[in-house]
Amino acid sequence: MSVECYPITILPHMSQLYRDYLAMGDSAPDSPVRTWYGSGNSGGPFAGGWMRSSLPAVADPNRLADELLRQNQSFGASPETLANIEHLRNGARAVITGQQVVLFGGPLLTLLKAATAISRANEATRITGIRHVPIFWMATEDHDLAEVDQAALLTKTTVEILRAGLRVPYSVEVGNIQLNPETAPLLEQAIQQATELLAYAPIADTLREAYLPSEANPSPTLASAFGRLIAHIFASQGLIVVDASSREFHAMGASTLRYAIENADQLHAALLARTAELTASNYHAQVLVSDSSSLLFLLDESTGERVALRRVSDPATSELQWRAFSHIYTTAQLLDILDRTPERLSPNALLRPVFQDTVFPTAAYIGGPAEIAYFAQSAVLYQQILGRLTPVLPRLSATLIEPAIATIMEKDEVQLPDAMTTAQELAQRLGARAMPIELKRKLAAVGNALETELDLLTEYLRGIDASLGTGAETSGSKMRYQMDRLRRMAATYELQKEASLTKHAQAITLNIFPDGHPQERLLAGVWFLARYGEGLIDRIVQVAGNQCPGHVVVRL
Repeated sequence: MSVECYPITILPHMSQLYRDYLAMGDSAPDSPVRTWYGSGNSGGPFAGGWMRSSLPAVADPNRLADELLRQNQSFGASPETLANIEHLRNGARAVITGQQVVLFGGPLLTLLKAATAISRANEATRITGIRHVPIFWMATEDHDLAEVDQAALLTKTTVEILRAGLRVPYSVEVGNIQLNPETAPLLEQAIQQATELLAYAPIADTLREAYLPSEANPSPTLASAFGRLIAHIFASQGLIVVDASSREFHAMGASTLRYAIENADQLHAALLARTAELTASNYHAQVLVSDSSSLLFLLDESTGERVALRRVSDPATSELQWRAFSHIYTTAQLLDILDRTPERLSPNALLRPVFQDTVFPTAAYIGGPAEIAYFAQSAVLYQQILGRLTPVLPRLSATLIEPAIATIMEKDEVQLPDAMTTAQELAQRLGARAMPIELKRKLAAVGNALETELDLLTEYLRGIDASLGTGAETSGSKMRYQMDRLRRMAATYELQKEASLTKHAQAITLNIFPDGHPQERLLAGVWFLARYGEGLIDRIVQVAGNQCPGHVVVRL
């Protein structure tokens, strides 16, 4: 397998903040980006300064290890994972990543995140001599069903979206949804479709064992199924899997939840100030901070519904109160809920990493572009609540190219940036390339002459009268359109002569840029595991160690 490194800008919709974060090592010392991401990242996310940052000890490492042991044994953890939990009990540091509990493990980026955490933990252990262990934090407390109830696999010609048909009467935490015919009526059908599309590979058996009830797994939930799958995929790498929705984890992180309640106005003001800083530096805040927003969600005790707590003012005393559902809570009442049932309170996207690092001795967090952009806002919460910033490092960003697709791309001289488009557009380019040299020369000569003469004529007419210049610009645009149309007609003619070019374009874009999305963000990771086996994981971990500061192409 060969590897190529491209600039991250070849991917669409990449925020300027993330691009500047990747280039942080080359930015000025007083760059706001350096300030927002802390001294652990001051030399840039690939400098390695994060490995030598000091960390406070975990309040109760035995309590943490015991809860991890309980959870990971329920996921069928490997001896390597159980050994890493004991390392954590004895003072090891954590390199953490995480993802929503998406059906069947979610897109390829889930595997890339975990592989990066493993690679960075191994690297830090080797360089510092201090044990670092990889941890995968399952985002089980989210409540966006539509986002997690899907898995994208490929047929020979299309992207097939599989769904379990998840449904619940309330907006509940997705991780706790039981996988049975009532809540997931399409699950068995989706697993059967997946099994067929995965060509009955061993990973399909793992999906069935994780997601369907059995004697060994009588009551699977979306979280337990995801946990079992990830634990199996990364068994030999010792990845520790975490479901932080448990009462025990919320109790261990209660100090941060308490701080968010008792200092709500102060934290809100700090977030507003950071939003103003981002805007002044021509960035935008990833999470909107409104006048009434808070950092917390509350679960309804009877239904399990999860809603955002809103900050409101008592009309009589002007004191801070909290609204959830149809109820108003005082600060004292919320603190009482935290003391009695800490699992009912959960952090939002900005507070979640701080909550995480209250519980774990986190040396670094591995994030994707959006998560890393969040950290520019979360930094103010870190500073006020924990008095420190956790370094955040980029996950491996990659496109995996199978041999058959690589052969087509080589034959048609298509590079990765060329494939980031529609099949129709790529086919037009291939048709244009296939035109006879003499035709290309004539089209180029006419096009160049047209541009030169139109520019001269427009400038001349503008000198006579401004309105004549404007008319010339309008007419010139129409002429350029017709010239482009002539080029497309010639390319289409070549496509009709060479029908294989259209098929090539369809195959390339289906695999590289399916449905207009980068492969890593859409295609399920299990798709690649089915075709290349679990040895693929070792390869991805190795590639993550190369630390390409952009996007990697891995030729399988």
